[in-house]
Amino acid sequence: MVGTIIKHYEITSKLGEGGMGAVYRARDTRLQRAVAFKVLKPESVADPESRQRFVREARAAAATTHPAIAQIYDVDEQDGTIFIAMEFVEGRTLRQLITDKELDLQSALDLAIQVADGLAQAHAKGIVHRDIKSDNIMVTPEGQAKILDFGLAKALDPTAGAHQETASTAADAAAETTMGMVQT
Repeated sequence: MVGTIIKHYEITSKLGEGGMGAVYRARDTRLQRAVAFKVLKPESVADPESRQRFVREARAAAATTHPAIAQIYDVDEQDGTIFIAMEFVEGRTLRQLITDKELDLQSALDLAIQVADGLAQAHAKGIVHRDIKSDNIMVTPEGQAKILDFGLAKALDPTAGAHQETASTAADAAAETTMGMVQT
């Protein structure tokens, strides 16, 4: 995909790949900024359930605005390519910082507080991330934590209050283990 232009996004490099798709660095040619560009895998595009899960991921991440959550800019489709354009976060993953032993106690506490605040904001909007791990947290050079990848997020039942999940069926329980899935 590198070198491809989809809508007004020019794909410049591949960043990684996950259960639902690949993530690229792209250039938003309208706003002249870098974005992270997540593309649904081609084999999943024909599957209506995969398409719905991908859009739900974008909606889950876009449900809240918080400095510790990477922002969603767009979700769309062109010529059979379904994508999410989101904030490109310069920096390194929390896993990289831990592995390289670059966190002192105060920095670790600061990051933990930022992540907890971001998750609390998401929970207040009825979204549970369900995949918090060091690989899904970027840290900017300025020390700002950014939560990524809401692919396994689950919406809470809005009528039950922010802290109660909807009743699960056996099918829901089995589906919870599917990689890249967002449940509503």
